[in-house]
Amino acid sequence: MSWLRATADGVALDVLVQPRASRAKLGPIHGDRIKVAVTAPPVDGEANAAVIELVAKALGVARGAVAVTAGQTSRRKTLAIRGIDLARVTAAVEVA
Repeated sequence: MSWLRATADGVALDVLVQPRASRAKLGPIHGDRIKVAVTAPPVDGEANAAVIELVAKALGVARGAVAVTAGQTSRRKTLAIRGIDLARVTAAVEVA
């Protein structure tokens, strides 16, 4: 799973964002990243906020535990998620 790595305080998640999707969805795996579809447009940080909200809800963590650490203006982003381990992420992705 090249899209998921353990860090000192949680995990790093590499995502490929699809803005303006018909519905919000986490998955499937797309190459070396996991696809995240959000309904928000890619303007004024709306898509980033939607990605954070969707990932936090899917993984059962607070929105404050999820941060975009790379790719602020790109479709290819890296998220840092605090307070979670690899097993919980992989289980949530398999369900989603």
